[in-house]
This record gives sequence, structure tokens and C-alpha cells, in this order.
Amino acid sequence: MKQTLAVLLLAQLASTASAFMMSRQSSIAISHQAATTTSSALFMTDEVKAAPMVTGEELELMLTEWDLPLVVDAYATWCGPCLLMSPEYEAAAEELKGKVRFVKLDTDKEEEMAARLNIMGLPTLLFLDKFEPKEDGPDDEKEAKAVLKGRIEGALRKQNIVELCNFYFFDGPEPKI
Repeated sequence: MKQTLAVLLLAQLASTASAFMMSRQSSIAISHQAATTTSSALFMTDEVKAAPMVTGEELELMLTEWDLPLVVDAYATWCGPCLLMSPEYEAAAEELKGKVRFVKLDTDKEEEMAARLNIMGLPTLLFLDKFEPKEDGPDDEKEAKAVLKGRIEGALRKQNIVELCNFYFFDGPEPKI
């Protein structure tokens, strides 16, 4: 009798565990599908964005040919705070269009550039401006170079990004973040 009861309990336990695993796998699949859809919606659209994605080579070229101050969003598609900040960053780029250039750098696709920029946390915003050499300085300083005005790790709201741009590039007041 005890042996039969033990076998029945084991069978019921195995059945319950199997049902749990099946429901868990289907919820994981649904969660993955939702995350993939969200990621695709944020990062893989055909519309022209105010903050386009760039490669490491394109970013390097931007750092030698200056027309506007530059803000770089170093992000990853799997990063939750990056996903939350993406529409805020795009809105800030729209607001400052023509005054500041905004770009996005996928750190998973551009690992070498992320390492060169010393990206250790995501998202990281880099506020870069053109280096203005002194008139009497060495000739190798005469070519256009970048100067890092600021670096922020962590997600920010649109207003904070705009305030930081005003502070770093247009002598605005220092924001309280």
C-alpha cells in the first residue's frame, strides 16, 4: 500500500512538474516574442530618425568632420534602460535638430568602438564638441578633433538630455540631475 501510494505521488508530482514546465516554456516564448517585437519597433524601422544608428567607421568620420556638437548614445538592444530611453533620446534629437547632432551606437555590433570609447555601462551618453586649437599651437593640433564635454551613464528623460546639451554646448545653466 505504501509503495503504491509513493508511486501515485511520484506520478502526480511528475505530471504537475511537466505541466508547469510546459506553461513556463510557453510564457517564455510569449515574453521573447513581445521583447523581440518591442526591440524591432524601437530599433528597426524604415523611417528616418533624428538620431540615426551609426557604425564605428561612420562615427570616426564624424569626429574629424565637424559641423555641429555631437551626442552619442551607446546602447544595446537587450538593455532595458536603453529601450526606455530610446524614445526620450529621439524626442531630444527632434527638439535640437539643426543645433546638435544625435547618433546611436550599438555596442554589440560595434564592440571595438565601444571599447575605444571605454563604454562600461549602458546606456552611456557622450557629449562631444569640436576641439578648437590655439592659433600658436603645434600644427598637429590644427586638424579637427573631438573634445569630450560630458559623459553620463544611465537612462535620462528628454528634458534632462536637452538641459545637458544646453549646458555643455550653449553655456546654459548646470542641470540638476
